[in-house]
Amino acid sequence: KEVAALPFEAACVPQRFYHLLQLPVVSYAIPALVAIGQAKFFHDPPWNPLTRMARWFSVGRSLKVLQRMQPASGGFLEAIPLTSFVVMGLATSGKSDHPVVKNGIRFIKQSILEDGSWPIDTNLATWTTTLSVNSFSARADASTAENVTEVEKVDPVIGKLECTDWILSCQNRVVHPFTQSPPGGWGWTDLSGAVPDADDTPGALLAIRNLWRRGNLTAEQRQRIRDAANLGVEWLLKLQNRDRGWPTFCRGWGKLPFDRSGADITAHCLRGIHAWRGDVDIDSRRIGRATERGLLYLSSTQRSDGSWLPLWFGNQDREDEENPVYGTAKVLAAYKDLKKMETAEARRGLKWLVRNQNPDGSWGGGRSNFLRFRDFGLGRRGDPGSGPLEQAGGELAGSVEETALALEALLFAGNLPEIADVLQKGVGWMLDAVETDCYRIDWPIGFYFAKLWYHERLYPQVFTVAALGRALGRYGQWSGPPLEGASSV
Repeated sequence: KEVAALPFEAACVPQRFYHLLQLPVVSYAIPALVAIGQAKFFHDPPWNPLTRMARWFSVGRSLKVLQRMQPASGGFLEAIPLTSFVVMGLATSGKSDHPVVKNGIRFIKQSILEDGSWPIDTNLATWTTTLSVNSFSARADASTAENVTEVEKVDPVIGKLECTDWILSCQNRVVHPFTQSPPGGWGWTDLSGAVPDADDTPGALLAIRNLWRRGNLTAEQRQRIRDAANLGVEWLLKLQNRDRGWPTFCRGWGKLPFDRSGADITAHCLRGIHAWRGDVDIDSRRIGRATERGLLYLSSTQRSDGSWLPLWFGNQDREDEENPVYGTAKVLAAYKDLKKMETAEARRGLKWLVRNQNPDGSWGGGRSNFLRFRDFGLGRRGDPGSGPLEQAGGELAGSVEETALALEALLFAGNLPEIADVLQKGVGWMLDAVETDCYRIDWPIGFYFAKLWYHERLYPQVFTVAALGRALGRYGQWSGPPLEGASSV
């Protein structure tokens, strides 16, 4: 009786009209709309005979829609929770033998981990691969290198990566059956249940741009990269919302929180588009207009204290569960790429990061992160008070992820004397985190939806490489006081 009567009959409407219906579910949760809606209808049908008849006639057709949306793996969005809700909803409605249920159960059984648990998503392979490529490139990006040879001297990893073809193979090249998204976007994994989105797509565009700088690409690979960039930039330009920001999956939705435009998503899109400006077959004026609109969106969403909030990341130890460290760092990355670090908005963002550094030199975190440090038994080098855990004083421990992101963002500011002490403490904390193995402690900063938090084992390692790589690239130009631990980075 307490479950809302979800209008599963709306799934029978062509997907291009979904945003006009303003459905009471997020754009990517149509499978749950059908399955939970049918469960509600089966157990508690509406009293209105016309509504009851309309829904009864929609059962079969909406199931066919659901079956068309189910990927080959059987997992909707490669997500165990969503697929499980679909299986339970249909099973309790007397449809245990339906192909959607059988394929969903197959996916759930195949997704169990060795320790008997299930992840929220099967994996984030595309997302973590592109993050890794871009983190390897941070040192080269921060250097004064002007050509490929010098870049590879600064960061030889760029010259050794063999994932170019794999990243290109993950790009969606057809109209996606789940969201009707046109070709050009990337999802978070190479598996069949992924859906193109506006965070993974710019991540991939930045990665293939960094790989483009390699000197050992074949002519065929370069052409493939350029073709992929054309499709990817075009895909992002078409996704921009009327409010000038970028949403995650579908343009025009906005009734529920995770369908709206987001500051971190918008900043990432601006970076991905800007990286290829001038090297894609798209009118530069069109890219310029989209960029200006995106910057206006970022300006309008900056909070009065100077921070920005992300859409898909949070901090469960904060009362509001928000993560302004992540959001502010990601937006400042866009200001840096677009050469806007001198703007008032960027300055306010930098000042917010400076003001919100923890006493021990870290950022973010909280009580649950301190417990995680303690439970892992890391952070101690034998000397009392020498590691991140002891510095926390038993009450607070900043997270590796947030500290690395904040540190990298502050390094974007160049040689500002007013942040020298902040950088000194931040770099020192990061060095302690590496030397005591704390950089391997992942924290659940990822927010799925419906109060489901997740951690990704590669986040702290990838973000650490990016932050310390950028620190290395900057030290040669540093004109302030010597940074503690600089020679150890």
